[in-house]
Amino acid sequence: MESLPDAIVQSIFSYMNNAKDVAICNSVSKSWKDSLPYIRSLYFPRSSFDNYNGVDHPDTIVWRMVAAVVRLEELVVYSPFTCKGLASWLLLAGSSLRQLELRMDNIAEYQQGCSEALNSKVDCLGYARNLESLKLWGVLLMNAPKWDLFPKLQSLEIVGARLEDSALSSALQACPNLKTLVLLGCEGSSNVSIDLPHLQHCKLDFYGAGNCSFTLNSPRVEVLEIQGCSWIRVRETKCLKNLTISNSAGRVYMVDFDKLAALESLTMRGIQWCWDAIRKMLQCASEVKQLFMKVEFTGDFDSLDPFPEVDLVDFFNSHPKLQKFDIHGAMFASLCHKNSLRNLDSGFVIPSLEEVVVTVRSPLKAEQKINTLESLLKYGRNMKTMAIRILQMKSSHSSADDFFDDICRFQRLNHKIVRIE
Repeated sequence: MESLPDAIVQSIFSYMNNAKDVAICNSVSKSWKDSLPYIRSLYFPRSSFDNYNGVDHPDTIVWRMVAAVVRLEELVVYSPFTCKGLASWLLLAGSSLRQLELRMDNIAEYQQGCSEALNSKVDCLGYARNLESLKLWGVLLMNAPKWDLFPKLQSLEIVGARLEDSALSSALQACPNLKTLVLLGCEGSSNVSIDLPHLQHCKLDFYGAGNCSFTLNSPRVEVLEIQGCSWIRVRETKCLKNLTISNSAGRVYMVDFDKLAALESLTMRGIQWCWDAIRKMLQCASEVKQLFMKVEFTGDFDSLDPFPEVDLVDFFNSHPKLQKFDIHGAMFASLCHKNSLRNLDSGFVIPSLEEVVVTVRSPLKAEQKINTLESLLKYGRNMKTMAIRILQMKSSHSSADDFFDDICRFQRLNHKIVRIE
């Protein structure tokens, strides 16, 4: 290293980011110390100041390292810090920072009675107005943050947050050019409305009772994942390719989408969906290529009802491009009613289906279920693989053994395509 030109040494050190490594290299030699200001990224792990007994406060140590860098582009801090410390770092390096990731710990501090937890750290972020990527952990966002504008911010990710709807709305208004928005494990929201013209990827996970309402107006959105909402309205869906809707705590009552002409993958999960919501989604997603359905019940409000009959011929005629179909208990049972196969004839064909995954949980109506599996195989001319998953079936039921024998017989007759899991 000593024989290398200074420019080469500086280039090598520019790829270093761990704060501990930077501190060690700083004391090796004058040449190394002179090269460290050219690093572009600093990373402080959660344990950076564990067992630290020095005189200087950890905030001061971070400030010195930030101040020593000529042009800091990325700062990641998982170790504890104060609002005053954060402000001092961002006042120094805010103009050059492009990526910022912070473990805020606002919620824990607020629960412990810390007065500065209420938005103080969040307000400091406004000093780094040239950010392109911002990721925050443990955020308390109860009041509108004192931000002017993040004109270059393209990616915002918040993990573990307590939010007020109005505060979230104000924060998003300060980020008009976002392309990626991720909100995970967020609680406190009841009515979320997002209007971002450049948004392409959106992943939302609202924690709580699962009764949040959600409205999205982003004409360029391509990937949308929503968890924890009961009322969902999305306009301008011409670019939407991948859609996931789930609600593990509540019910999905209403979905309102424009025609999903570009949709390639649709995932529907939850304990209960109103049948009207399921029907609308399947109608809008007529061009879908991959469909995953794991919804246990339908019915309105407190009523847990089984799925109504679904005509197998009508279903596949309405989804001619479907290539992969992953279907769980309730929907599979709805395709297995005695009237579901009434329109089968020699001219019927499932043109694009290549892969089927069926999860079976009950031995009831065994004959009809076998008939449905045989029909999928017979009319799916391009079928390459079929997986049958036997999940939590009650073996004490008198017909369970017979049904499993039928499944095994079906698999042996079609062993090149069918497997049992």
